Amino acid sequence: MIDVIHKYFRNEDDIPPALISLNSGCDKIESQSSFLDNVYVRVYPKTKYLPDKESRACVLPNGDIFARISGDMDADEWAHVIAHCILHLVFGHFDKDALPADLPFYPGLWNKACDIYVEQFLDDLNIKSLKMPTPSKEYSIKLNDEKKIYAHLLKTEGTEVLQTYGTNSLKLYDMIGIEHPIVYKKGERNHFVEDFTGGISRHLNSVVAEAGGVDADEKESVPKKAAKWFMAHYPLLGGLASGFKIVDSVTDCHREDVQIAAVNASSGVIFTNPTSGLTVDEWIFVMGHEFLHAGLDHCGRCQGRDAYLWNIACDYVVNDWLKEMGVGVMPDGCLFDEKLHGMSVEAVYDLIVRELRKYRKLWTLRGYGKGDIMRDEIPGSFGEGIGGAMKLDEFFKRSLKEGLDYHQIKSRGYLPAGLVEEIKALAVKPIPWEVELAQWFDEHFPPVEKHRSYARINRRQEATPDIPRPGYIIRDEDRMSRTFGVVIDTSGSMSDREIGMALGAVASYAREKEVGRVRMVFCDAEATDAGYMSPEDLSGSVKVTGRGGTVLGPGVKLLEEAKDFPATGPILVITDACIERDLRIKREHAFLIPVGAKLPFRSEGKIFRYKV
Repeated sequence: MIDVIHKYFRNEDDIPPALISLNSGCDKIESQSSFLDNVYVRVYPKTKYLPDKESRACVLPNGDIFARISGDMDADEWAHVIAHCILHLVFGHFDKDALPADLPFYPGLWNKACDIYVEQFLDDLNIKSLKMPTPSKEYSIKLNDEKKIYAHLLKTEGTEVLQTYGTNSLKLYDMIGIEHPIVYKKGERNHFVEDFTGGISRHLNSVVAEAGGVDADEKESVPKKAAKWFMAHYPLLGGLASGFKIVDSVTDCHREDVQIAAVNASSGVIFTNPTSGLTVDEWIFVMGHEFLHAGLDHCGRCQGRDAYLWNIACDYVVNDWLKEMGVGVMPDGCLFDEKLHGMSVEAVYDLIVRELRKYRKLWTLRGYGKGDIMRDEIPGSFGEGIGGAMKLDEFFKRSLKEGLDYHQIKSRGYLPAGLVEEIKALAVKPIPWEVELAQWFDEHFPPVEKHRSYARINRRQEATPDIPRPGYIIRDEDRMSRTFGVVIDTSGSMSDREIGMALGAVASYAREKEVGRVRMVFCDAEATDAGYMSPEDLSGSVKVTGRGGTVLGPGVKLLEEAKDFPATGPILVITDACIERDLRIKREHAFLIPVGAKLPFRSEGKIFRYKV
């Protein structure tokens, strides 16, 4: 809003025609430039800071504009001059952060660079002045960056310049106070820039509303209608649809860099870009796509894999299911390959990681290089239960399971077998990493065979307690052959708590499986062979050495070449995954790494993930 101060004139009859033209010019700005409707400035019809007749107006950092009233300025000229001053404010030209950091600061040169930028902007908006030249006719460089214009002027015109594109005198600045750029303290901000940005956002939203499918009566976008379609017609995903907030703001989509759609399951939000131009049926397909991402916990199931390639694999599988179910219409360009029909996400991922260059060039519904499965470290909640708020991932899983039951009971249509299996698997709690590690021990250390020997007398026979009989024993050679190697990362990135948790779990399972000894190797910048240890020593009195960098190769090589280590002995590597990329292990092995960590290579051995 532009407030023209009239207090210098006692009544309306005293207002000169030149001031009336100024008022009309300000009205033109407000009516023709809707993106400036949130910016508030004051225009003072005074000659302060304007010493000669060539001066028109100048602007202060606080939003005050001083205009020199003269009879040769019409409404169009005033609109141009006042808009010029306002743009200095909304582009942040008074701010220290706007200045080129790598060049010396000359106030007059910076003022002229900003004037050139503003004039080019006004020319692009067709707000032209007959009395001011158009910068693009004089300069051959691109005029879309004040800093680049400043550097060009410094190189070609020097530090003493005439203000040929300003609204003040040729020898004076139209930015009053530019000699002392504003430095904002913590918590402070330039409200002119923020108000201008908000005005642009509202302007864009109003322009694209009709193109985005906003109904004039219901004021509801097509994506929101597509979400409601699931609640009314498709029970499998209807419960999921009820738990999401659909964000269809152009500004939010631009901020999150969303071209069509993206889902953040942790916060229960689906971003939908109303400028994508999709039909209702295409939006139904897209919304179903994002609902399945969240309901099937595709974000949590990534488990340290490459997040973008995992997203690509999920897209192939989900799109195949939706096409098979006949849900909506698949938009052009969506990932679909008949050769991958019926495959699980994990299987598709293992297939595409063999051709990284090819699949990294593909796009998701969010765009190129960004997955439409968004990640948020702070999980959200839904509703209030007996024990507090229900976690969103729990709500999504339960909604999908109940939707499947209702869908099957009411015979509401065909569902792919792979999708049904995944939904049923959601009801089964995941196997803790300790149990998975125990299963790995079972594979390599089956129950030891016991032998009868008189070395251990058995007198438990109640009928003949005086007759000694052989008892069951485990031979020493059998016990000592049951061993495995542990290569543990003792670099500075591994905390004592992580090392203690991992060693404690390994020790407990080693005792349970009657493993006689464990060969320990500590690795940081170099390998330290700690020799054989009993499970009791492993969990109690191990002194960790090192705490330098991380190189595991020498430790693995030490075990593989050790003559006193069994050729069939497996190796367990405990690390935080911040290790070398060229690590190779020739014999049977497994990795024990934290949840969320990612190895820098594809492991041939099993990977167990523990939560710290």
